[in-house]
Amino acid sequence: MSKLRELRGDKSLESVAEAVGVSPQALSYYERGLRVPRDSVKIKLAQYYKRSVGFIFFSNDTH
Repeated sequence: MSKLRELRGDKSLESVAEAVGVSPQALSYYERGLRVPRDSVKIKLAQYYKRSVGFIFFSNDTH
């Protein structure tokens, strides 16, 4: 999911992973589209990035 990587910006993989309660490896898999996070993790990521779940995971809009 390149949108996740884009949203992370300059933040470290480890800091974002810790904030949402997943391993850095899991977050890396989500960012690369190798795995899809559980709904509860999608919600935590959306809250962390202050975006909607739909925007991050279901929208083609990149802005």
